Amino acid sequence: MVEVPRIVVAGTHSGAGKTTVASGLMAALSSRGLRVAPFKVGPDFIDPSYHTLAAGRPGRNLDAFLSGPQMIGPLFANGARGADIAMVEGVMGLFDGKSGCGELASTAHVAKLLDAPVVLVVDARAMARSIAALVHGYTTFDPALTVAGVVLNRVGSNVHEKMLRDALKPLRIPVLGVMHRSDEIQTPDRHLGLVPVAERRAEARRSLDALGTVVSNSLNLDEVLRLAGSAEPLYNEPWRPEFADLDLSVSIRVAIATGPSFSFLYRENLELLEAAGAEVVTFDPTADESLPEGTEALYLGGGFPETYAEALSANVGMRDSVRDFAASGRPVVAECGGLLYLARELDGQPMCEVLDATARMTARLTLGYREARALTDSLLAEAGEEVRGHEFHYSTIEPGAGEKPAWDLAGRGPEGFGSGNVHASYMHTHWAAAPELPHRFVRATRSAAEVKV
Repeated sequence: MVEVPRIVVAGTHSGAGKTTVASGLMAALSSRGLRVAPFKVGPDFIDPSYHTLAAGRPGRNLDAFLSGPQMIGPLFANGARGADIAMVEGVMGLFDGKSGCGELASTAHVAKLLDAPVVLVVDARAMARSIAALVHGYTTFDPALTVAGVVLNRVGSNVHEKMLRDALKPLRIPVLGVMHRSDEIQTPDRHLGLVPVAERRAEARRSLDALGTVVSNSLNLDEVLRLAGSAEPLYNEPWRPEFADLDLSVSIRVAIATGPSFSFLYRENLELLEAAGAEVVTFDPTADESLPEGTEALYLGGGFPETYAEALSANVGMRDSVRDFAASGRPVVAECGGLLYLARELDGQPMCEVLDATARMTARLTLGYREARALTDSLLAEAGEEVRGHEFHYSTIEPGAGEKPAWDLAGRGPEGFGSGNVHASYMHTHWAAAPELPHRFVRATRSAAEVKV
């Protein structure tokens, strides 16, 4: 049974300010000495990096498409252990789901699965009495959902605030706070959203501290805590990363790319590797000259290699180290940004040349959930195995004639690279929902290590 107080911060639409409010609440409550467990609805990697910094514990994702609705409660229970309150930031608008018309994987869907009250963030710019119609619609649209209060964001003045409050009075829904327009709480962004914490940690820390102060002064934190405490207990056993049939007496060393160019990985993916007996070590491809000593497998997650292409290309020692490692037959798994790093070149900049492929940036965003079937036996999957994932990138990659694709994406065709000891794809996968992927990865690593010995 999970009795942790919890609340979901949702927006009327993308850009309403839910990340600002959610991150500010995490920082404000943490500064009070509370242990805050941070979560993000959907497949986002960047917002959880701010949650992690604000709360001082790992930000985790809750995605009812990637993991299936049945996993939301257990994953939440695992991430909320030992917390005084759990704060869940939503995705897009409150009712926007996977297909755009159904509720699957929407913020409302996850809130109902967690039986959690919702705080609705409303962008109040250029609105007066119309805000009452908007809030009335969101609070009554789904009777199974509890919208327990609203936060008014980007309010222009005290006079504007009074108009909004007067308009909302007949609805009898609590106004938990008002955020006035301010240049003090801006966060830089670029083509895939906010700039990740890994690229601006000191500045992000100062911004979050300032945001926590603004939220403390603007929102009724005691009322937020009361609403969170009104959530009924959840009857879910916490998810646990474990493998019953693996020999854990022999450790393997898996090197994980980190630093400013690679920061997109699900926390549970790393925990599953550790549960399978892996010693996880990290390296920065922009700065370190070679892979960590004793590396037996390589995991390159997503990130912004395009932003750091010059630094990645200039680090010839690391590129040679990665290429030689792959040529030795040891396992290499890459997702999205890692895929670009393994190519011959990215926008003309030499990369690791592990794959016979050329990558380039485009003006077109490729975004969405994916259903995939493995086309061949590989490091991660057996031929015919089906998994779910997501893509989010502005690049394209052109494979050479001899490369074999890893996946067949439903409705989209072949994708990725899946031959030999290298599995590289644009698709991010959440391993908690598909533990057979890390299981197979670890077994392949152990087999390669035994051959080497």
